[in-house]
Amino acid sequence: MAAVPTEPQYFASFDGTRIAWRELGTGRPVILIHGYFSTAEVNWIKYGHAAKLAARGFRVIMPDLRGHGLSDRPHDVAAYPPDALMRDGMALVAHLALTDYDLGGYSLGGRTTMRMLVNGATPRRAVLAGMGLTGILTTAGRGDYFRKVLTNLGNFERGSNEWMTEAFLKTTKGDPVALLHVLETFVDTPIEAVEAVAVPTAVITGAEDDDNGSGAALAAAIPQAVFQEIPGGHMSAVAKPELGDAIAAFFAGDHAPQ
Repeated sequence: MAAVPTEPQYFASFDGTRIAWRELGTGRPVILIHGYFSTAEVNWIKYGHAAKLAARGFRVIMPDLRGHGLSDRPHDVAAYPPDALMRDGMALVAHLALTDYDLGGYSLGGRTTMRMLVNGATPRRAVLAGMGLTGILTTAGRGDYFRKVLTNLGNFERGSNEWMTEAFLKTTKGDPVALLHVLETFVDTPIEAVEAVAVPTAVITGAEDDDNGSGAALAAAIPQAVFQEIPGGHMSAVAKPELGDAIAAFFAGDHAPQ
């Protein structure tokens, strides 16, 4: 019988915003952070990635970012200061009193992981998935794209990238006002900070994913990083079994991805 995720749990973050998280499995703690417009349920549970980690002896901790999922979705822009997502992640680590853990994320979750790494987080290993160097160094580009989508809902040509992004928003029941404010939290990371990351890291991106620049270039900038390509583009790679396989293999200490 497959493991079943816990019911949602909640804690008050640094500013009192209520953040939800769910868990699957027991053993070594690993925090996985989902992408923009998404949820922990969609990114990690739906496609079986969390179950693969749980099967290998991990306690998989999956928060919903503020403005997403079951976490608070305030409509006051003051609730979205710069680096709020990083601070929520650090607050979760502190709330759970984690000292020996692993950390990773997909897309915005990968960027949030990087922000945590350069602000003092000390996981044993880290995964940056669905993220490239440009998306770490310069957040404005993707922010402008999502701002365009969120302020023009219902006006995109069927089949266009914007139309597909809006369709995904509908499937996750996202809150456009809260998500627009989430863009205000994005903070660029200087290349010097990336090059100073001392945590062994795996960068995992889809072979057709260039939404956030080059994953290979991101891995090359981090001293102890390996790069792995999996099938798919930015929106499809997160649903591929290869993503869960690669994350589980890295955190379990298998041979470095080729």
